[in-house]
Amino acid sequence: MTAKRRPNAAARPRPRPLSAREAALKAFLAMEADGAALDSALSAQPGYKAMEARDRAFARAILSAAIRRRGTLEAAYNSFLDKPLRPREVFGRAVLTLASGELLVLMTPPHAVVDGWVRITGAAEEGRRLKGLVNAVLRRVSERGAEAFIAADPLIDLPDWLRARWCEIYGEDTARAIALARAGAPPLDLSTKPDFDAAGFASEIGGVLLPTGTVRKEGIGDVTALPGFADGNWWAQDAAAALPVKLLVPLEGERIADICAAPGGKTLQLAAAGADVIAVDRSEARLKRVSQNLARTGLNAQIITADATSWQPDEKLDAVLLDAPCSATGTLRRRPDVAWSKSEADIASLAALQESLLDNAFAMLKPGGRLIYCTCSLEPEEGEAQIEAFLKRTPGAAREPVSADELPGLGDALTPEGDVRTRPDMWAEQGGLDGFFIARLVRQP
Repeated sequence: MTAKRRPNAAARPRPRPLSAREAALKAFLAMEADGAALDSALSAQPGYKAMEARDRAFARAILSAAIRRRGTLEAAYNSFLDKPLRPREVFGRAVLTLASGELLVLMTPPHAVVDGWVRITGAAEEGRRLKGLVNAVLRRVSERGAEAFIAADPLIDLPDWLRARWCEIYGEDTARAIALARAGAPPLDLSTKPDFDAAGFASEIGGVLLPTGTVRKEGIGDVTALPGFADGNWWAQDAAAALPVKLLVPLEGERIADICAAPGGKTLQLAAAGADVIAVDRSEARLKRVSQNLARTGLNAQIITADATSWQPDEKLDAVLLDAPCSATGTLRRRPDVAWSKSEADIASLAALQESLLDNAFAMLKPGGRLIYCTCSLEPEEGEAQIEAFLKRTPGAAREPVSADELPGLGDALTPEGDVRTRPDMWAEQGGLDGFFIARLVRQP
């Protein structure tokens, strides 16, 4: 009996490359269906990896614009509908939101947008009956939609739960300023090694040197194509994300653990300062990226895969940096999907994890040792309230207040207690920065 031959995997037909608009639409619908993150929703689409790099970048730009400005884009196209689309008409709302984002945010030529999206709508079974409506609405959006888009309150770009929280915590005016600051695509921020000519590099790439030492350049683009990438003298890191290590003030030869270290920007900062660094994270896959970054920059650190709620070093440490897992609501400039993939319930569960991590991190310190606790969240439960509760329950723990001269150009980020609270609307004219909470603690001798 002749055995059946298994089909050759190499001979199987590959998925055809998607167009940028098709990829953006499929990813948008996946995010609506199961709350998938933006980048994973894109990369999961069959045919996405076969696309040209330029088309993948365009797909991401379309999707990001739609997620970032969702509320104001809906306000713009709804002004040309006799009645809003029903909640179950997900396909139609997705097409109109994505296409309006191209027209009003990305400024793609209107004829290309209208023709492209009408063609996609007509080719889809769930879109055929909407083809005429999509054509008519998009033509009106291209001609007169900018007025409604500009007039819309940026607060409606946020989900209801987050809008209500920020208005209560920060006041409506500041909440609106935060929403407006995260409405635009962020610049590229780069941290550099201490002995590298950061000012000269900023000039070389057409960027600027921020007061805190970060190099900033408009437009992210292909980071690997920037001069000196292979030399490893710099790495991508938001200006606010670079502050915790600066405030820790690592010294050469100090033994310092970077807890929840991946993807590794802070590990690189610590190693570049000459510290003996232990990078700890529970995800082996994410730590591979840390190892890759260390290899490119020629820096060294000990990599440990472990649960940081229980892991302890063999000897007590000079310092610990804990960038705790959080709701990431301070990163909406760079990760616009976070607002829609998280819920208010996530904040409480993450706060409980942060409490365990904080207690265990403090136990790693020798007397006189320093601890930086930080989160990229704008929620007090993950920042100010977390530290107040920790200080109350922890004998021997004390706050070491940050001074204004340690935060050049960011005096407004200092809290009365001496902690740091950055917001996206700070440095708005220079492109803003992520929202971070940072507290500096010490184990008293």
